[in-house]
Amino acid sequence: MEENIFDIKEVVVPEHEINRFQESPFILANTKDVTLGHLKDKCTIPVFSKDNECTIAHHEFISSAHEVTKRLFKGHPVTNPEIRVSHVIKGRIPTAIGKPVKELKEHEKTIYYERMMFKIDIPSVTTEIDNNKLNLVVGGVRAYNKENLYNKKTMEKFKLFIGFKNRVCCNLCVSSDGSVAEIRASGIQELESKIMEVIGGYEMQHQIETMKSMTELRLTEKQFALFIGRSRLYQYLPVKERQGIAKLELSDGQINAVAKGYYEDENFSKGNDSQISLWRFYNLLTGANKSSYIDTFVDRSLNAYELTQTLGNSIKHGETNFYLN
Repeated sequence: MEENIFDIKEVVVPEHEINRFQESPFILANTKDVTLGHLKDKCTIPVFSKDNECTIAHHEFISSAHEVTKRLFKGHPVTNPEIRVSHVIKGRIPTAIGKPVKELKEHEKTIYYERMMFKIDIPSVTTEIDNNKLNLVVGGVRAYNKENLYNKKTMEKFKLFIGFKNRVCCNLCVSSDGSVAEIRASGIQELESKIMEVIGGYEMQHQIETMKSMTELRLTEKQFALFIGRSRLYQYLPVKERQGIAKLELSDGQINAVAKGYYEDENFSKGNDSQISLWRFYNLLTGANKSSYIDTFVDRSLNAYELTQTLGNSIKHGETNFYLN
């Protein structure tokens, strides 16, 4: 493609600025940082056991997303993927069967990672909200625990997202407006085609406007306290009583982190009047989400966005809301 899909002008970003984007991890939990080369050269590729067909490897998914992103944002700097993995699956080569673990040599060990997440920054596509600079990101998640590897090869599952990263804290802001999708593909070409569809369907300006509107609405101290309390109750509500209530996917521990952040977060704590803007509240939610496992991270990030929107609509229109009244 000769032109980028969002009609945004080419911007030159210094190399040192591009590299700085990957200093802080976007997810913590039990993950570790790896390179694309490590996934490609040091990891085995799982197969579907009944027909021995290969899965699409983690590095193939990442490379496909990276190439499509560079194509669609031609003329803009695109960073190398930042990759986090978890849940290592260990093995050994056949000649090492029966060897004590302490005697295994490095070439006799095999590994692959059950869960992988990556993000790619487009540093020149930016916006600013409440003095926080944000830049556009594309990312994805692959979790082999979501596949039935004991069966024959079927369409494989991937999650792709496009949204913004808050440079202040590296929180990821993804929305439900076409920017998160579960992709099913049986091969690389089909995967690339669907990645292109997801990125092409992203309504960037709409998400920016929605996030900016969060700065105009506030929770009082009482409303915030009610949210924290009701969040605990939500986990134990009977299924029938949950109907009509906005879903909450953060864990109790993450809600604790939100409560702590209300007082102590250096960037998003309450104001002097004890009120907190929905933008700051939203960033407390996305910050707490960093402790999620890879396979739940994107769903919880999306839930934080939708929940904040629901609270905002209730405040704006004076409607009763389970979490605030």
